[in-house]
Amino acid sequence: MPHQIAVITGAGAGIGRATARTLARAGCDVALIGRDAARLEDAAAELAELHIRTLTIPADVTDAEALERAADQIEATLGPITLWVNCAGAGVSGQFVELPPEEIRRATEVTYLGTVFGTRTALIRMRRRGYGTIVNLDAISLPRPLRSIESGARAAIRAFTESLRPEILHDGDRILLSLVRLPAINTPRFVWTRNHTGKRLRPAGPVFEPEIAAEAISRAAFGRHRDVRVGLSGIGHRMAAFLAPALLDRRQADHAYHQQLEKYPAPDNTPDNLFTPVSGAHGAHGPFDHLSRRTMPVLLTTTLRTILTGTALAAGMGALLVTLRRKR
Repeated sequence: MPHQIAVITGAGAGIGRATARTLARAGCDVALIGRDAARLEDAAAELAELHIRTLTIPADVTDAEALERAADQIEATLGPITLWVNCAGAGVSGQFVELPPEEIRRATEVTYLGTVFGTRTALIRMRRRGYGTIVNLDAISLPRPLRSIESGARAAIRAFTESLRPEILHDGDRILLSLVRLPAINTPRFVWTRNHTGKRLRPAGPVFEPEIAAEAISRAAFGRHRDVRVGLSGIGHRMAAFLAPALLDRRQADHAYHQQLEKYPAPDNTPDNLFTPVSGAHGAHGPFDHLSRRTMPVLLTTTLRTILTGTALAAGMGALLVTLRRKR
């Protein structure tokens, strides 16, 4: 295996920053891409004691040419890129009809097109050598009201990733395109999201520390897993969406609003990172350390899900055969 040169977008804070630490501890040289130069330098300084090489490049992931220039600089400075992790994202929350079109466009471009452009930049270089790993992020929770734009962008990332995999297989490259499906993660995004609800945002469902997400990304990359699902949250909702979608819609309408909003009003002057980065010292963690879980949940890889599904189907067929025999 070649020496690992990892590139992380959205590396200044949140999941990207936690992932930089995790990959650096694994011995990777790390290139950090984000919009805030000072925050990237602060993130790189945290890795100094790990005795790995780092490179910080301020760039907006919606600028495809900027990502191309960044990748060229990384390979000239650190070496061939072997791992690319798309962590950058931006959000806007509120009733859909109240969201300005320019905010809808920007949030979609950062989250979806940022992933697409990052994947393209990495894939062009990895195909020259025939190997590498690209990790994209998805959400395992159901689409929720007030988060229609993010939900749409994540669904698009999922479809894009699944559509691109056969192309890579067709070309015979040993390039892994992995999708890590995450629950709610305690990052600054709950403070930074452009917020039209009038209330402070909070995570819905089980919330985990960003180090959990970073560990899942690391396992997806080094374990060569096609998919990794972090935890079991969302599975019940997915089943309900399949079996009783109208009932689930009603439940979401009745309960999903207060699950995502705190009782306290949001200050009118709270800065957000939709168009420009939020200044100041911000790390991987958000304001919900008191709620978040620090223990690693079950990680469902593609292999494990196949085994569990096969076992469940076998058990169901066995029970059906027993029932049929008794009726005879």
